[in-house]
Parts: sequence; C-alpha cells; structure tokens
Amino acid sequence: MTEAVAQKPAFSLAHLTALSLTPPELVSVAAQAGYDEVSFRLLPATPGGPAYSLMTDAAMLKDTLARMADTSVRVFDLEIIRLGERFDARDYLHFFETGAKLGARAVLVGCDDSDPVRRAQAFAALCELSAPFGLTANIEFMPWTAVKRLRDAVALVEEAGTPSNAGVLVDALHFARSDSTLDEVRALPRKWLHYAQMCDAPGGTPSTDAELIHTARCERLLPGEGGIDLVALWNALPRDLPVSIEIPNDQRAPLLGPLGWATQALEAARRVIDARA
Repeated sequence: MTEAVAQKPAFSLAHLTALSLTPPELVSVAAQAGYDEVSFRLLPATPGGPAYSLMTDAAMLKDTLARMADTSVRVFDLEIIRLGERFDARDYLHFFETGAKLGARAVLVGCDDSDPVRRAQAFAALCELSAPFGLTANIEFMPWTAVKRLRDAVALVEEAGTPSNAGVLVDALHFARSDSTLDEVRALPRKWLHYAQMCDAPGGTPSTDAELIHTARCERLLPGEGGIDLVALWNALPRDLPVSIEIPNDQRAPLLGPLGWATQALEAARRVIDARA
C-alpha cells in the first residue's frame, strides 16, 4: 500500500446530516452513497429533540446490525452525552453496552456545566466507565456551551487527568466561530484526535447564540460553498484522521432527499481532502 493511499481517511455519515432516517435506514443510505461509516444519535441533543434509542428498541437494533453486515458499513461514533450539573456517568452504562454491540469506537460529548472542577470530574468518570467498552470520549467545543473554544476543550482533558481514551473533537463550524487557531489544532496530541467533523458555512461569526445554534443545526453548507478555510484546517489535522460529514440543511436536503444530499456532501468532502498540500 502506498503512503498516499494509506493516508486517505475513512468517511462517516453523521446522523445529523440525515436525522429523519432511522439507524438501519442511515446505514443503507451511507452504503449507497459510498461512506465507510456512520454515526447514530441515540440520545437527543436538546430535551425532546430527535433521537433513536437502540438501547430499548431490540427490533431496530437487530435490523441495524443486519444492514451493517450486509453492507460492511461500520458505526464510528454515538451521540450525544452532555455533561451537566447533575451528570452521573453510571446512567449511561446501557448506552455503552449498546455501543459495544454496534462496534462503535467513539462517543461525542458536549458540556453544559460551567463549574470547571465538577465537569472535569464528570468527564474523567465518563472516560473511565466507557473505556472497557472500547469507546473513546470526545469533547466537542461549541461556542454556546460551557466549553466554547478549542483551548477550553484542551483544559478539560488536562483537568480530568488526560484519560487514555479521552479525545478532542474538532468540528469545522465551531472551530471557525470560536476564536480557535490552526496553531492550537497543530498542537493537539495525536492520541487525543480520533475524528473530525466537516461542513462549511458563511464567513463571519453571528453575534448571538441563537444564530450560532440555528446554523449548526439547520443551515450548514457543503464543503467549498462557504467561508471556512477547510483545506487549511485539514492540513493542520492528521492526514489519516477519520472525517465525519455533518451537514444538516433544512431547506436544501429535503429537495435532494437523504441519498442525494449525502452523496453531494461526500463528493464535496473528498474534494477538500484531495486539495490538501
């Protein structure tokens, strides 16, 4: 295998890109579009938000595993665990067990707890309990959360005692809108990087959290359509780092359908990877 081939990343279809699809449907669409992996949203990002509980739906879990076997599409990450004031990692043991059944390798973690000591303790406990299931715990910095910038995520991992399965998740949108720098990306320890999320968005940073959240959840652009320098960002990341394509767009995606949107997203993401120095 040549070095160029060895450094091509795997591509994962993030559930948020096609959240109307159930997990088995997402696997089938990912396979048809040419993805290697998928992510599943098993817990809602917000109270009452959409999610698919494979922890309790045995029939859906069986169907999902069958379609994975038929297509060779793997599960990369599971969403979303949030660190809040009353967080107890033991509440997520069934989540971890289901992740192990699916062969998942990563968990996406958000943080809403403004207390740095408490959230570090919570993250450390989460890492400890998820590790035996073969899962990494990846803190995603988002400018409207308690962990707003890349340096905040780094501080959280360090304050948690740098657990062996801890990770920092770089999402292109949040990177571009959070006063984070490419030098900070380059400085990240390789062992903390398990995957990154790709999308694009208009240039500039909205002035309110509501606008930031709206773009993130409803109006992302395909790579190359907006103002984020994705090539520069991916030049700063490891060349073989798996790429999760997370591009929800409430207006455009329904016009193309899940397969059409997922296919266009993958094609655009590959162009970014091919344009790296």
